[in-house]
Amino acid sequence: MNTPTITPIIGKEFANAVVPLIKRAKKNIDIIVFDWRWYPDQIGSEIQRFNHALIMARRKSVKIRAITNPFRTIAILSKLGIKIKKPITRGLIHTKLMVIDNKTAILGSHNYTMNAFTINYEVSVIINEEKSVERLQQYFNNLWQ
Repeated sequence: MNTPTITPIIGKEFANAVVPLIKRAKKNIDIIVFDWRWYPDQIGSEIQRFNHALIMARRKSVKIRAITNPFRTIAILSKLGIKIKKPITRGLIHTKLMVIDNKTAILGSHNYTMNAFTINYEVSVIINEEKSVERLQQYFNNLWQ
């Protein structure tokens, strides 16, 4: 069993920290993110590198479920085989969470946007502590229902 860790991701570090985790995913990735954008004209950008890593994971049969708001992104990801829902609640779902293989969680302030990946003051953490990841997975599952 691995030693539990919490690793900070500051600002522009997000793609470099998270893309390798996405590439190592074996079974599933669950995502809740308030704002998620697609930039077809920015192929070399960090956000599109991140988006592409998720698409490649899906093509390797990793099951991906996502809860997000932007209709354009929902349409794009649905066509690419990602199960996606728009939140239907009275309250605002402002969460930014990714759970990979029920073992690793990324939680913080980063939306999946160009500004969040390049210029905003953002901070997120990678969590590899079993009980915390289990609780965050349950949070996702409750919202998915």
